[in-house]
Amino acid sequence: MHRRKTEGLLAATFSTFDENNELKLELIPIVVERLIADGVKGVFVGGTNGEGLSMSTEERMAVTEAYVKASNGRIQVFAHVGHSSIKEAQKLAAHAQQVGVDAISAVAAFYFKPSSAANLADCMAQIAMAAPELPFYYYHMPAITGVSVSVISFLQHAAPIIPNLAGVKYTANTLHEYQDCLRFEEGKYDILFGYDELLLPALVMGARGAIGSTYSFAAPMYHKVMQLFNEGKLAEAASAQYDCNEMIRALAKYPSIPTQKEIIRLDGLDLGGCRYPLRRLNEVQVAELKQYLDAINFFKKLELARKEYACQSSVDV
Repeated sequence: MHRRKTEGLLAATFSTFDENNELKLELIPIVVERLIADGVKGVFVGGTNGEGLSMSTEERMAVTEAYVKASNGRIQVFAHVGHSSIKEAQKLAAHAQQVGVDAISAVAAFYFKPSSAANLADCMAQIAMAAPELPFYYYHMPAITGVSVSVISFLQHAAPIIPNLAGVKYTANTLHEYQDCLRFEEGKYDILFGYDELLLPALVMGARGAIGSTYSFAAPMYHKVMQLFNEGKLAEAASAQYDCNEMIRALAKYPSIPTQKEIIRLDGLDLGGCRYPLRRLNEVQVAELKQYLDAINFFKKLELARKEYACQSSVDV
């Protein structure tokens, strides 16, 4: 399967819930329009931030359908179909193909874990074959799944048995291995980087496409990093990355997903709370978070980056 490599930023979108933490699908068109205005090239749906693993299969299908409909071909839709049950993952993959997503991706099973790279490749092949017309990306995220096989070894085993293998969503900080993946078989595969705080180092290694959670609300600040890098202004790019990383430090103080949903709420869109075991931040935590973000001038920097991106986009047109 020939597929053009992904360039630019894809936002790993967050769950949209009502006051009872039930799906609130009517928020999804609003999310999509905001992301398009911020210049993202696509969305990654039902992954970690989307709390896909806390939803039923039917709910995940509904979310995927809502994003396909709202995007209407204007940006790419990647659907995460990983599941602890391969049968459920196959249902999600087949459904994703049926409703017209652009690609699918799956994490490794995280309870009964694959025992080797070869075993992992066999598992991913079972999922990928359920949607043979779609590009398939292995979602490498060892910090969450606990599956830490060599990705190069995975590619070696997967290439012969997954005809629709397109690449890897590489969410790990092992940049040396990330670069090895970029160069594997003369750069055959699309290796999308997944650590927002290391975007600039990944660009230096050769990254051209990235999927991240904070691109869901701060994409214009990362566009600035990429633009300065492409212009060869490394010191300025490092300074722009630092601005992003100051915000990311807040995600280490409280649970990452509820904190990011709170930042989006402070930016004007309430996506609701989170499902157990995650919890929405309490009032004290919200006040402390806002105080920190104000102290680093985060929203002022984001507003400026949005204006600069909009101005640059109008010039490019």
